[in-house]
Amino acid sequence: MVHRREIGGREVLFGNQGALWGNAMTWWDHETGSVWSQPLGEAIVGELKGSTIELLPSTLTQWDAWVAAHPETLAIDTFGFPMVVGLDDIAIVVEIGSKTTAYPYADVAGLGVVNDVVGGAEVAVVVDPGDPDRWAVFSRRVEGGVVELAVVDGGLVDVATGTRFDPSLGLAREGPLEGQDLALLPALTVFPKDFETFWPDGRIWRP
Repeated sequence: MVHRREIGGREVLFGNQGALWGNAMTWWDHETGSVWSQPLGEAIVGELKGSTIELLPSTLTQWDAWVAAHPETLAIDTFGFPMVVGLDDIAIVVEIGSKTTAYPYADVAGLGVVNDVVGGAEVAVVVDPGDPDRWAVFSRRVEGGVVELAVVDGGLVDVATGTRFDPSLGLAREGPLEGQDLALLPALTVFPKDFETFWPDGRIWRP
C-alpha cells in the first residue's frame, strides 16, 4: 500500500517502528515520534493520534506481471524478492467514505470481476483474466453513466455496450466507449483474518 506522506500540507518523514499491530507494520514519524498503523494510514499512539494520511492507488503483484503492463517502469532493484504469500491468501480492501469492503482474492479471481457499490460509489474489483497476478480497482462511472463489467471471451467487457476495457489500466480499447478511462481507485491488501481488527464494521464480500 502507498500513502501520501503529508500532514496538513507539510512533508513528513516516516520510519519502520519495528512492531506489529494487528499483524501489520507500524511506522513512526520523525517529527513527533507518533506511531502509525500501515493499513489504516492513521496515527494510533502519540501526539498525532487520530491523524490520517491519504491512501494512493497501488497494487501488490509479481514483477513480471507489472513490467508486462508497464514496460517503461524504472526500479531500484530489478532482482526483487520472492512473494512470501500467494495472492490467494489475501483480500483486496476498498474504503470509500465511512464504508469498507474486503474482497477475498481467490473469489474475485474465480469471476474475473466484481461489480459492487462501496460508500455510494460504483466500483469494479478486477483480476486480469489473462494474468491472475494483476489486479486493480476502478470506478465504474464513465461519461454518460455506469458500466457493468463481465469477463467475455477472455476480456473485460461492458455488458451494455460491448466495449472492451484493458483490465490493468481501465482504458476502453474497443467499442462505443473507446478512449474513455475507468478511474483507478485506492485499495490495499490484508490477510482476511486481520480485516476485522482494522475495520470492525466493515463488510467481507462473498460470491
